[in-house]
This record gives sequence, C-alpha cells and structure tokens, in this order.
Amino acid sequence: MEQSFGKFLSFKNRLEKVYRHLSKQARRQGISCYRIYDHDLPEAPFIIEVYGENLYVSEYKRRHHLTEEEHEQWLTQSIRVVSEVTGVATEKIFTKLRQRKEGRGGQYQKVAEEKNEFVVEENGLKFLVNLSDYLDTGLFLDHRITRQMVREQSKDKRVLNLFCYTGSFSMYAIAGGAREVVSVDLSKTYLAWVEKNKALNFPDYTTHQTVHADVLQHLKGLSPASFDLIVMDPPTFSNSKRMENILDIQRDHVVLINQCMKALTPGGLLYFSTNYTKFQLRSGQLHAAQIKDLTKATTPFDFAGKLKRQCFLITK
Repeated sequence: MEQSFGKFLSFKNRLEKVYRHLSKQARRQGISCYRIYDHDLPEAPFIIEVYGENLYVSEYKRRHHLTEEEHEQWLTQSIRVVSEVTGVATEKIFTKLRQRKEGRGGQYQKVAEEKNEFVVEENGLKFLVNLSDYLDTGLFLDHRITRQMVREQSKDKRVLNLFCYTGSFSMYAIAGGAREVVSVDLSKTYLAWVEKNKALNFPDYTTHQTVHADVLQHLKGLSPASFDLIVMDPPTFSNSKRMENILDIQRDHVVLINQCMKALTPGGLLYFSTNYTKFQLRSGQLHAAQIKDLTKATTPFDFAGKLKRQCFLITK
C-alpha cells in the first residue's frame, strides 16, 4: 500500500509541476482549451486536457494486472489527485478509456450516450465539444496553430476541408474571410456537428457546404483548379464499410496529395498532416512546386516535445 501511495505522490508532484507551468502559459495567451499531461509517468497512463471549466481524462488501455475493483479504486484515487491539483470538481472531470493505437481512428467510434456537450472558445471562435460520448472530443488541440495559419491564408479563397471531422478548420477559414468553404467527411454525425459549429459562429455565412463522401472518391471527381487552399488531416488507417477502398496513409498519401494538387489553382496551398508516427513523406513523387515541413512551427506550447503528428505546407 505504501508503494501505491508513493506512486500517487509522484503523479501528484508531476501534475502540480506541469499544471502550474502550462496553465500560466495558457492564461498569458488567453487559451482555455489545452493539454496538461500525456503519460508523463508510466504508473499514470493518462491524457489530461482542460476544456474551459471541465477536464477530459482519458486512460490508455494497458495490461495493469488489477482486478476490476482494484482498477476502479486506482482510477478514483487518480481522479481525486487530478481534482486536488487543478481545483476542478470531480463531477466536471470526464474519464474515458482509449485503446493505444497509431493516429486517429477513421470512424471516431461512439463510446457512450451521455451527451455532455458544451461550448468552448478558441481564438474568438466557438466550438461544441463532447467529453463523454466519443473517443475524441470534437476539437484536436494539437492543431491550434495550424488553424490560425489557415485563417490567415483564407482571405477571398475557395477552401476545401477534407476529412473535416467537426469542421474547426472550416470555421477558421470562414473567420479569415474565405469566399467559399467546402467540408467533406464520411460521417453524417460529424457533418451535423460541423453545421452546429457553423451556426454558433457564422449563421449568416451562405457559401459553406458540407459534403457526405468518401474523400478518396470525392477527390477524383473534382474539377482542376477549383480550390485555392486545401486542408487534409486524414486518419492513419480507415476501413469503414462505407468506403470503396481501405485507406492506409503511408501507402496512399502520394495519390491523395497529387489529386489535391490537381484540384488547386497555380500557387495554391495544401496543409497536409498525419498522426502516423512512422510516416515518411515521399516528396520525390509529389507534383509540387514547394514542400515545407511545418511540424515544429505548428507545435503548440502544451505539446512541446510530445507531438505525435507531422504537418506540411505543400504549394502547387
């Protein structure tokens, strides 16, 4: 029991240190949604994120050799520590068990039906998040800087957001003055979420369109030079029954990126990112004028040294 107490003490000390440091930076930058912990200690395998007044705590699934009851006690004690350190009441802390896997899932599997939805703000924009019902919350915090870059590049542009998820990049493009925005995803659930985010921010913006489609097929049907800016943040792997083919980002990225290049106007921009940790960009096979690795430039303060994705700006 003493050893167990020591582990909780280590976790508490580590969490106090990172929370003090990161919350100070977040306050200084006016950021209300940020990550404070990502498996810093092997005995505390959590991701912990702040969403306004709420906390999202997801536990990495692993072989812990505890009975169900022991695990429940361990988790309860861990959440008590999190509450104590952050000052957030336990009823505002949402816990989830996540499978350890490469990158983001292609189908954003539903895990509950609790509907713990609320609105958070980022850079003056509002986003609906759900901390209980899906494996992800509705807002990928690691792309905070990338979204701002898209906003700054979107003035009077026709913007295409592929694998759009809940449409955060689309909202930033509209905020940046995009002439037209098209959001494409295979999930009707997430396209409905895009519309909710749009209603929260830009109810009167009329040139936004959601498209329910398999991106691999949708790209093939696009007219040449029909967009000025494209955002593509695909899953590492997807085998949805609604897709014609299985998506494997390492295998398929050359085809996907070259199809985007075809759909872009001369000088058009593609923001491409992937969470596949072993990803290697086959730059020699891409029909691009310029390729810039933005991984470092788009790493937010709360992901420094822990970012598991790569990001590229590819110019036609």
